[in-house]
Amino acid sequence: MQLVRLSPAEAEARVDELAALLADAVSGGASVTFGASLTPETARAYWLAQAKAGDGRAMIAAIDGEGVCGFVQVIPVPMANQPHRAEISKLLVHRRARRQGLGEKLMREAEAAARDMGRPHLMLDTAKGDDAERLYARLGWNRVGEIPGFAFDPAGALRTTVFFWKQAQE
Repeated sequence: MQLVRLSPAEAEARVDELAALLADAVSGGASVTFGASLTPETARAYWLAQAKAGDGRAMIAAIDGEGVCGFVQVIPVPMANQPHRAEISKLLVHRRARRQGLGEKLMREAEAAARDMGRPHLMLDTAKGDDAERLYARLGWNRVGEIPGFAFDPAGALRTTVFFWKQAQE
């Protein structure tokens, strides 16, 4: 397995693999913006928009013999008074690649990418009770708090969202 920081062109070239990864996450119940009605067209459109965002984001993919099996991105915050900050978005690990430490590897690479971008102050959110919540706590992320009923999961149930921050240091 290899971790690769994708250029926008590389992300576009792998849009079908990224769409399949997103579909796997949603069908597995992950609360990652989309509902159970996610179509391949919608998933492709999402990834194409990410690739074309033009904001300097870092798109990190894990690639195995079957293609993209993991992903995370670091999105620079566009506000003038926050040039030191970025958000972590869409940590996804395909069900075929789980329980192998890939989520941790992707997060460590995301933190390194944020430092490389000059944006070491990071923030993210996740659904309460998900595996990701435990991963972030284990990796030293600071739990800020939670908002009940913040977002729907793919099945249509309202979920509590937990917010974390971290100062990515070497």
